Amino acid sequence: MKRSVPLFAWLALSVLCQSSSATENDGWAALFDGKSLNGWKASENSDSFKVREGTVVCDGPRSHLFYTGNVQDANFKNFELVVDVMTRPGANSGVYFHTKYQEIGWPEKGFEAQINNSHVGNGGYRELKMTGSLYGIRNIYKALFSDDEWNTMHIMVRGKRIVIKVNDLLLVDYTEPVNPVLAEDGRGRYLSNGTFALQCHDPVSRVVFRNIRVRPLPDDIQEQAEAVPEVDERYAQMVRLSAANFPVVDLHAHLKGGLTIEEVLEHSRRTGIFYGIAPNCGLGFPITNDDGIYDFLKRMGGQPVFLGMQAEGREWVNMFSREAIAQFDYVFTDAMTFTDDKGRRMRLWIDDEVFIDDVQDFMEMYVDCIVGIMESEPIDIYVNPTFLPSRIADRYDELWTEERMQKVIEAAVRNGIAIEISAGLRLPRAKFIKLAKKSGVKFTLGTNSSGRNLGRLDYALDMVRECGLRWEDMFVPKKKHTPAAQ
Repeated sequence: MKRSVPLFAWLALSVLCQSSSATENDGWAALFDGKSLNGWKASENSDSFKVREGTVVCDGPRSHLFYTGNVQDANFKNFELVVDVMTRPGANSGVYFHTKYQEIGWPEKGFEAQINNSHVGNGGYRELKMTGSLYGIRNIYKALFSDDEWNTMHIMVRGKRIVIKVNDLLLVDYTEPVNPVLAEDGRGRYLSNGTFALQCHDPVSRVVFRNIRVRPLPDDIQEQAEAVPEVDERYAQMVRLSAANFPVVDLHAHLKGGLTIEEVLEHSRRTGIFYGIAPNCGLGFPITNDDGIYDFLKRMGGQPVFLGMQAEGREWVNMFSREAIAQFDYVFTDAMTFTDDKGRRMRLWIDDEVFIDDVQDFMEMYVDCIVGIMESEPIDIYVNPTFLPSRIADRYDELWTEERMQKVIEAAVRNGIAIEISAGLRLPRAKFIKLAKKSGVKFTLGTNSSGRNLGRLDYALDMVRECGLRWEDMFVPKKKHTPAAQ
């Protein structure tokens, strides 16, 4: 069992670890002298910020500590800011930039670089945005860093470009459009100029900062991100969903057809879609044993993506250990491979391997198979839902009766299994989604990508709008995977 290290033991150690870069050097200037809060001004509950052992400690009711010192007269346009931060378990915080002092409330001006490794929210609100997010604009949905450890956040603004790195891991590379997208309430955040602020979010969010330093850059710098976002109605929808805490996440992406993890991450930074990468695991697929799982996880370790397992066929439950399966952030499967009641193994996407003697009998068997999977297999998500083989696909509305839909929906609810809205297959249709939502089913979005064109979740996001889905309707993997069905 991991022991929690006392906060002030860490603080004492931190004094020995302070970097000499916190002094003026190569254009860098210290904003915190390690001894006092000179040059800083706290809002509302000023006692929430204290200096201890060479650090700024945030511990108390909501407050924001604004830089008001002499460096650049506390007015920054283009800059690099580096801050060391350590969170205690359950803490929420952030670093604001291009902001200005206000006496009460959350800063209305500027942007927030989110700090959250384990905070889950308060009351009925679940906080989904994790450390390294450009809050509400480019969200990171996976906890990539640990509490009780020092992590270094690096924020850069150059012209219309914002870059955020944590421990040298690139998380955000965002270019502000000429006309930034407004949220549904008409508000927006814009690059301009201003000061910095540290956040004390609430009385249980204990956070420590040190080595706060800045390098001002010339005001006339003009630089774009590695790829300029395509600004249209879809882009605007994704920005507004991100601002509304809706997880714009594709949990069904594969590194196939030449697609590399580097290309996935570039696409993610450009569009704002966060990704889950899943290998195919099962009989006749690339991963067939625990060693294959561990090799994949080792190769992908440290990347800012979720790691999922696509469990193939019905044999998979006997091919992998529970310990290996539990290393994934989530597990999903479909019913596109199964053995019928006559002992014939079918793969529904291959015409020559589909056997339909009677269409209605096939549908009853198929629905029973789906329900059986949900009842017996340790999965979190059911994907490619309501898929039909090509020879009967044009009879979708006839064959997927409301009674059959309800059997699948009720099985999902009983077993706590989310249902994917597939952008690749354009399934399920709106009627199914609305019925499932009414019953309390959680949803995910996915493309089932097979090549280098990841797209932008078009059909899935159309269904989000048409069916009125909100963040509360969505499933997002937790840091530690726990199978839904046992």
